[in-house]
Amino acid sequence: MAATRNRKRSAPEQDDATTGGVKKRLRLGSIYDYRKLTVLGEGRDGVVFKAEHLRTGDMVAIKWVRAAADQRAFIREVGCLAACRGHRNIVVVRDVVEDASTGDMFIVTDFVGGRTLRLDLWMAHPDPEERARSVMRDLVAAAGALHAAGVMHRDIKPDNVLVANGGGLKLCDFGSATPVKPPGKPYEESRVGTLLYTSPEQLADSEFYDPAVDMWALGCIMAEILTGGPLFDDSSEERMLKEMADMRHRLESTGTCKLFDELPELSAAGREVLAGMLAFNPDERMTAAEALDHRWFTGKPERRS
Repeated sequence: MAATRNRKRSAPEQDDATTGGVKKRLRLGSIYDYRKLTVLGEGRDGVVFKAEHLRTGDMVAIKWVRAAADQRAFIREVGCLAACRGHRNIVVVRDVVEDASTGDMFIVTDFVGGRTLRLDLWMAHPDPEERARSVMRDLVAAAGALHAAGVMHRDIKPDNVLVANGGGLKLCDFGSATPVKPPGKPYEESRVGTLLYTSPEQLADSEFYDPAVDMWALGCIMAEILTGGPLFDDSSEERMLKEMADMRHRLESTGTCKLFDELPELSAAGREVLAGMLAFNPDERMTAAEALDHRWFTGKPERRS
């Protein structure tokens, strides 16, 4: 299950190699300013390890990108992180360094903790809706900051959300992120990121999409928290498309679907947010700003009969 859940597709090269004021020619510091401690994780884009800054003693997380990797993609990732710098629900990029002897490059961020939301996702909670509200408030806020900065993450999933030691969540791994293009300009590839959280328009091979793809991923995470399992079976893209089609048909014909049938205790406000983020038409999908302004986040929890 874990192996299929986290299947990830590479982001292609983009024409936009910079964003957030980061220039294509980077003047890099040295990786030898840091002491490697432990490996935190490993993915398609590189290894992430915990390290200590030798001069200050600060604990950091460092993503190691080998010299053979696409440098333009590396610069794009750094630029997207820099564009969102300072938001409490997004990891902070602190430095960009290199190993001059090998050409390997490294992205240095704050060390948040060694745990991802994936490990916490299906833990029992006395009030699943309140748990979902708490998690989604942080994640929607992060998405809102991204989109306001002109960035799409394109791989929002529990594995890319860090649980801070002091509480709160931080979105990380911007390897699939990209600057948002003007309306009508296509992206080089439609299916970027992880299959289970891929939007209907991307699965339909549309290269014309927008930040609504991140909101679909957030809707999938919200459903996962509430039901205790993934929204779709990602054993194949064909199977996911069929399940999406069945879900859409039931929603349009009866106003409900299997997902909502499994959530009889979910409040009306919670249903509105979940349905808004999982709208099949991206033009009708709830934006991050709209979600944060919704009564499910701003009002007091509704009493259930």
